[in-house]
Amino acid sequence: MSVHHPRGRATAGDKPGNEPEEVKLQNASRQIVHNAILQAVRQVSQESQQREERTRDGRGSLQLGVGELTKKHEKK
Repeated sequence: MSVHHPRGRATAGDKPGNEPEEVKLQNASRQIVHNAILQAVRQVSQESQQREERTRDGRGSLQLGVGELTKKHEKK
């Protein structure tokens, strides 16, 4: 016989006392994911800002793509 949970999930051998632990784990998991997303967004934002600052300062990347090198060579 299975125990029916309020979430509509029925599993054999589940005890009602285990649900608070499951909720704690789900909340902790959500918090970990939330923090990871925030950190990724901050990192992308910071990198984007640094890229814009380098471009404004004229200290952009020193590497030219093959097409760019060819175009600059042809202009001479």
